[in-house]
Amino acid sequence: MKKFVIGVDGGNTKTDYLLYDIEGNFFDGIRSGTCSHEVPSVGGFEGSYHIMKENIDKLLSIHQLSIDDVEAGVFGLAGVDVSYQKKALEEVVAKLGFKKFIVVNDGFLGIKAASKTGTGVCSINGTGTVNVGIDETGKEMQIGGIGYVAGDEGGGSYLARAAIRSAYDECYRFGPKTLITEDVFEMYKIKDKKDFSNAIVQKKVDSTFLIKRLFYRANQKDIVAMNILQVSGESMGKSIAGTISEINIQEPIQIILAGSVWAKATNFDMLNRFKEVVLDLTKKQCDFLVLKEPPVLGAILWAIELATGKFPSQDLKNKIIYSINEYQQQF
Repeated sequence: MKKFVIGVDGGNTKTDYLLYDIEGNFFDGIRSGTCSHEVPSVGGFEGSYHIMKENIDKLLSIHQLSIDDVEAGVFGLAGVDVSYQKKALEEVVAKLGFKKFIVVNDGFLGIKAASKTGTGVCSINGTGTVNVGIDETGKEMQIGGIGYVAGDEGGGSYLARAAIRSAYDECYRFGPKTLITEDVFEMYKIKDKKDFSNAIVQKKVDSTFLIKRLFYRANQKDIVAMNILQVSGESMGKSIAGTISEINIQEPIQIILAGSVWAKATNFDMLNRFKEVVLDLTKKQCDFLVLKEPPVLGAILWAIELATGKFPSQDLKNKIIYSINEYQQQF
């Protein structure tokens, strides 16, 4: 009788639910909206339960399966940042009927997707930032993901705020001159600083535009832009070094860089400072890898590992990557 696994990658905008057997054969997948308890429209943890139940029931019923046919499940979910959230979502997954499962912050999926050993650390640098790690004993560690107080000076939201702040400083607080001010004015469609405050309050921030301009200005050797990127790299480097220090990972440590800001960077000031800080603080041998694989791959690999007791081989991983890429081409 076939044994199945389910992998879930649930972000703040979309969720992928994938069904495989433990031999790595793809059966089906569903992509829906977010199931994150932190999104107001979801309705908290109870809302997360109903959304996940609807989609998982649909996924299984298509193949005349029930939850009893599922050997293991791995749920990488946005908003699993502190212990009470993890406990609440574990209760949600247990209520769904899973007997063997793991619930983690979605950042952990990057480790399982990209690491050669299934262990290491992952620096997420997307809309926000979080830092996670898993060692050979299975011990997990997470630093950040809860805001400014935890040193979350990374991600697109932070970089966009820092760009606007640098322009405001130049205009009103004796800050250094920077070409970023031109870019901020362009984004807000203003020409004079007298309109700046109104624009900040009334208009939306185009983070993607500002991040691209930060990298562009840093390549032009704009000191303020370079400093913003270096400060962000240093902050994230300290958090990853702290993550490494809290668990016991064998060297060389796999450091996975995930998220759109790491993946699409066109200037290396942030990355270079990140690497310098990590190596200086840890004094360990590290391999830095940009995540190219879809994070949901990590959920499937981990679920098969949970079901079989061993991390999937590279051949099996390649097979699963191929099927996930085919699945994602429809979107």
